[in-house]
Amino acid sequence: MNRRGRTCEDAGVKRTVAAALALLAAVATACGSGKPAADTKPVSLHGAAPEPAGGPRPQFTLVDTNGSSYDFGANTRGQVTLLYAGYTHCPDECPTSMADVAAALRQVPASVEQQIRVVFVTTDPWRDSAKVLRRWLDAFHPPQPYVGLTGTPNQVAGAEVAMGIPIATRTPEKKGSKTGRYSVSHFAGVLVYGRDDRLKTLYPSGVAPSDIAADLQVLVKG
Repeated sequence: MNRRGRTCEDAGVKRTVAAALALLAAVATACGSGKPAADTKPVSLHGAAPEPAGGPRPQFTLVDTNGSSYDFGANTRGQVTLLYAGYTHCPDECPTSMADVAAALRQVPASVEQQIRVVFVTTDPWRDSAKVLRRWLDAFHPPQPYVGLTGTPNQVAGAEVAMGIPIATRTPEKKGSKTGRYSVSHFAGVLVYGRDDRLKTLYPSGVAPSDIAADLQVLVKG
């Protein structure tokens, strides 16, 4: 699999919102581009350290795969949370990231895994219905189901702004493409929030599941 993501390599950088500038100062990554610089690694964590560190847990409300309203800030408050925005037709970065997170969760004790929440926000609400999103997420077989969120295009864009990441964009694909009629350029990185509701680290492509697992055991301790 091409981990550099031909369909996502620009990742909407030209449309980066003002809130993203601080978050991406250390790792202005696109789908398949960029890895954390050596001097951005926190002492005890393996991801990239956004600057300024410790941004607050974002507040937004979307709809989960059961059709219920899901207030991200309220539902994950005080919990170690891994947050990712992507789409089910993504050929590389999204499935790789979700599989790596699932592998990491299998490497930690059950007592740790039960304290972790993984939330996936679709950047392709036109195709990612609740049913499609649920089936795709369940294919990774994590110890506990990932939370899948969708909404109207405007609601999803609002969530991306709240997260401090570029708003995803659609690009028409050539006939026969595995991504369908269009691909979606989006920010490719797992945002990690601690029990204090602050941003702790960010995992671009390439962070090993064993390193994520090690971080999770540190984070659940607060």
